[in-house]
Amino acid sequence: MKLFFNVLLLLAIPSIYAQHSLSGTVTDKTTNEPIVFANVYLPQLEKGGTTNEHGVFTINNLPKGTYKVVISIIGYETLSQNISLPLNEPIVFALNPSAIEMEEVIVSTPFHKLQSDNVMKVERESVSDLKSKGSVTLADGISNIAGVESVTTGIGIGKPVIRGLSSNRVLVYTQGVRLENQQFGDEHGLGVSNAGIESVEVIKGPASLLYGSDALGGVLYLNPEKFAEANSSKADFGGNYFTNTQGYSTNAGFKSSGDKFKFLFRGSLTEHSDYDTQDYRVTNTRFREQDFKAGFGFQDKKFKTEVRYNVNHSKLGIPEEIGEQSTARTPLLPYQDITNHVLSSKSTVFFDNSSLDINLGLLYNDRNEFEEHHHHEGEEEHEGGEEHEGEEHHEDEEGELHPALQMKLKTFNYDVKYHLPKMGKFETIVGVQGMSQRNTNYGEEQLIPDATTNDIGVLATSHIHFEKADVQLGARFDNRTIEVLDGINRQFNSFNGAVGVKTDIFKQVTARLNLATGFRAPNLAELTSDGTHEGTNRYEVGNANLANEQNFQTDLSLEYANEHFELFANGFYNTIQNYIYIAPTGEEIDDTPVFNYVQNNARLYGGEIGFHLHPHPLDWLHVESSFETVTGQQEDDSYLPLIPANTLNNTIHVELNNKWLQKGYAFVTLRSTFEQNNVSQFETTTGAYDLLSAGIGGMVKLFKKDLAIAISGTNLTDEAYINHLSRLKSEGIFNIGRNFSLGLTYYL
Repeated sequence: MKLFFNVLLLLAIPSIYAQHSLSGTVTDKTTNEPIVFANVYLPQLEKGGTTNEHGVFTINNLPKGTYKVVISIIGYETLSQNISLPLNEPIVFALNPSAIEMEEVIVSTPFHKLQSDNVMKVERESVSDLKSKGSVTLADGISNIAGVESVTTGIGIGKPVIRGLSSNRVLVYTQGVRLENQQFGDEHGLGVSNAGIESVEVIKGPASLLYGSDALGGVLYLNPEKFAEANSSKADFGGNYFTNTQGYSTNAGFKSSGDKFKFLFRGSLTEHSDYDTQDYRVTNTRFREQDFKAGFGFQDKKFKTEVRYNVNHSKLGIPEEIGEQSTARTPLLPYQDITNHVLSSKSTVFFDNSSLDINLGLLYNDRNEFEEHHHHEGEEEHEGGEEHEGEEHHEDEEGELHPALQMKLKTFNYDVKYHLPKMGKFETIVGVQGMSQRNTNYGEEQLIPDATTNDIGVLATSHIHFEKADVQLGARFDNRTIEVLDGINRQFNSFNGAVGVKTDIFKQVTARLNLATGFRAPNLAELTSDGTHEGTNRYEVGNANLANEQNFQTDLSLEYANEHFELFANGFYNTIQNYIYIAPTGEEIDDTPVFNYVQNNARLYGGEIGFHLHPHPLDWLHVESSFETVTGQQEDDSYLPLIPANTLNNTIHVELNNKWLQKGYAFVTLRSTFEQNNVSQFETTTGAYDLLSAGIGGMVKLFKKDLAIAISGTNLTDEAYINHLSRLKSEGIFNIGRNFSLGLTYYL
């Protein structure tokens, strides 16, 4: 491997000293008038600029080669075009006026195309839009994306569900590397703050070809905020207040870029008390989160790199029953104390017509769980100041509280891809990905043992552009070994492939068909658990003989679009061999029910359908409606657990722009969730409910600087409801009631 890298770097030397510029004008295609403040961006180089008052732009210090340039601005169709450097003269980009929202480059797929050019259907939402809708956390916000839900424990703990699959079946990527933070547990949250995250992309379906094991159900890809444009600096600070929890989130950031060097940093603090319902506050749903992100970048001639670091510290209460009613923010027992470090580097070497991407990640997760025990009588003082009879805490002689469960997970992962020179209609990528991981226990209790996991996978994928269709295909082989100290030694192998096609079957109708296989190796909890999992109140027993989960999914997407109306329909059918799930045995150990990990074949099917109307001449008015459904069953036709209920979303959105309000908006949304009667034998049914939300916001000038204001309200009718994916459902505890939020961000 070292020799391979050295040869590639030597090949780069002859052309490493050539630098070029891209300059031109962006105009309105119908009037030929220049367009001011249009964004011009080269995604492969991660460099860009903005047109001036004459519609002119210049981007300097670019290497020789062929690159995609993307031009976008509100009110026009986003343009994506290949250009070859050097250019002999400035280029003119003419944009078509359109009321359709701007398109963005999709980063989670390997060829970095606009969604309209992508063979694979990917959902993308900006974090600012999710926050403007009143989301309290990132895990809360992603449930507004079609086909995505969240398994929640209160409002502080949530993990993504994509078309009915969650936990280790959904892979999370942050800063360009896979996030590893003991995500096997139902009550283990996402572990990422929304501060410093620019957008979220969701691949709905098997993505093992691109990402290996654990991407069997899909990928949640978090794009960090971009660096400042060359030779510029930006700073901002702001915060949100939430009436329901009397909570707040604050953050501040600064970024600056020169010709070659760039850096940024952002810090945030979030605190919430127990959330309120129509009848009570839900005891111990309080939490505190501190987050710091920093980045450094360098680009010179034929090489660019960026290094990012994120440390996130969270103290999360684990609710069990309704008890103390207060607005205190310090969690009671039991609670989690988690610190997560992510250090990543993302580098690219550019050759004349090819490039080499090298992404590396170091992750360190320190998970501490403090809990109550009821072994013997007596009174012990609770951390919140209360006394509870019959509780034993993990304390030393000086009264210091110690974690009952402490696990440290250290992970190194790598992702190396070579973009071959374009050969006719073919764009091809070959690569190698892998991971080395070590889990170590330090607490008095042990849920999963000390163990080492090693992954390696090799892949090849091609995008073929024909005149009337685009085809994408690929294949991959993976190997995973799991070695448990004084225990099992397992090896898992899997070969997977994918093929997809996108074509315009009529003038304004686009079809996408994707066939893909995926796999997931059993995780440590499923293989080796032997103990009480306090967060779930069950004694879990693993199965060392579990086999790979292997799936095959068919996706069909149809889209119709004209200037003022869009209609889409997405359908999928997913079969999973050796689906792993946990089932009760009917036995008890220490008065705790025993659950075993078992396997069976399963299938999931469903999809999403919806439309978007922005009628002429009322281009400022947007009417959107979407319906999503998923059904999950085992081979014997019994239903799978934790399958989200069918939902219908209706939104009226208006754009408001005048002299004193820029980028203004207002919306009203009615989200209708239907009854969930298709439940597993270990679940109860869930009733239907309707949630009404509304908001308004925009940008105003304050002391000649921009101030963004967002005001929103969720569950405006204060509905008392229980979501089927709430882990508090078994206790009959309601989800969050009416909540108003005020967000302010000031740009310096």
